[in-house]
Amino acid sequence: MELRERLQGGRPVVTGEVRSDSFADLKDRIHQAVISDLGPRLYNESLSATSLHEVVMADIRNRLAQERGLAIADRDRLVQEIADDTLGHGPIEPLLQDEAVTEVMVNGPADVWVERSGMLHKTPIRFTDEHHLRRIINKIVAQVGRRVDESSPMVDARLPDGSRVNAVLPPLSLTGPLLTIRKFSKQRWDLAGLVANNSLPSQAREFLEACIKAEMNVLISGGTGSGKTTLLNAMSASIPESERIVTIEDAAELRLHQAHVLRLEARPKNIEGQGEIPIRDLVRNSLRMRPDRIIVGEVRGAEALDMLQAMNTGHDGSLSTCHANTPRDAIARVESMVLMAGIDLPISAIRQQISRALDLLVQIERFGDGARKITSITEVQRMEGDTVTLQEVFEYQIDRTHTETGGSLVYTGLRPSSDKFAKHAIALPRFMDQHRFGPDRSGFGSDRSGGGLAERVADRVAAQTAAQAAQTVAAGARQLRVDGRRSTR
Repeated sequence: MELRERLQGGRPVVTGEVRSDSFADLKDRIHQAVISDLGPRLYNESLSATSLHEVVMADIRNRLAQERGLAIADRDRLVQEIADDTLGHGPIEPLLQDEAVTEVMVNGPADVWVERSGMLHKTPIRFTDEHHLRRIINKIVAQVGRRVDESSPMVDARLPDGSRVNAVLPPLSLTGPLLTIRKFSKQRWDLAGLVANNSLPSQAREFLEACIKAEMNVLISGGTGSGKTTLLNAMSASIPESERIVTIEDAAELRLHQAHVLRLEARPKNIEGQGEIPIRDLVRNSLRMRPDRIIVGEVRGAEALDMLQAMNTGHDGSLSTCHANTPRDAIARVESMVLMAGIDLPISAIRQQISRALDLLVQIERFGDGARKITSITEVQRMEGDTVTLQEVFEYQIDRTHTETGGSLVYTGLRPSSDKFAKHAIALPRFMDQHRFGPDRSGFGSDRSGGGLAERVADRVAAQTAAQAAQTVAAGARQLRVDGRRSTR
């Protein structure tokens, strides 16, 4: 058996051949010849990426020079396409190099889509056939020591730059191999960059930076593709350089630039169904690594219990993300994930742990126009009965006078009650001391002087008392009408 056959594991029998490219057979033949001849040199670590690229390009040009009837333009295009197949990721390599593309979705050999600025666009890019697509998928997952085939038809992996990869093969996929790549941005976002991108206002940035420095435990929630990991990266940039950070992920995506960062990645089962190391085990092990902060890329299951226990045992300043539509839903999600640990705990005990472990919930959403914005910053407070009380510090308000802007995140006027700011000698942003509600309750009213917390709370309590009194009067009037009708009868 030749080297190329061992690398590819044999060519599977596939259906739905695409082969609309008139040069498909030529490209396949030269690609196989390059792999067979260069063989081990393709994986020689002593060769730099530039040297290897030059060797492969020269070999491809020599082989194409022996083919007759090729135009110069076709020959140059074939050189690049065969090189992408050999060293890169085939036809989608230009998409992965395009910084404007944030996601690549391959629904089949002839159906490739991309996401640009939050919107989906179909591309003319095509794979030769299903075998070609599966070869690229196998190459991607092999780079991180994982496998995908009919016995294990689903896989999560990553590219060398941190981009997240998901692949699904038949028989789970009824339309052939599926490949989804969520690209890792080469630009390292921080909170200042999110302000410039209109994802959050400058006041919210000041508050979040103060929360990170005060070592508040933060949970970021949002839907799929809403930007949770990007926000987590941005917030982690505010962590002081002197702290020891442990990151735990299912597929490594976080890129922290502090000096003392330890990166852990979960491991799936091997071909024998053994060797799995889940995130939960990594969270437990991280407690023995003397971390100042623990960052869990995404909480999806029973590891939520270990994360809460870590937050409640002196590991303040931890950050994580989860899937949820609202801050209240995020609390419910954490509850359900703790129950997945298989430990028989009463709901009241779980909620008590949540209220003591989490300090802040940050909600992020993706809008219809592709924009990703923070829509709520909520403080987790004490328990009242069996309910975890939440206080929204920033809320998203729709601008009905300028519908083209949609809305914005505004300060509600409520100061956070956490004692961690005083404990770490972190001053709250000045606008929280100077704030007073405006006529539209947006926090940008004409009267910005005075208006302390006691006055704002008193105003709100008075308004609630008046509303309750009005409801009582209305209920009394209804009861009088009912009594009157009964007496008439």
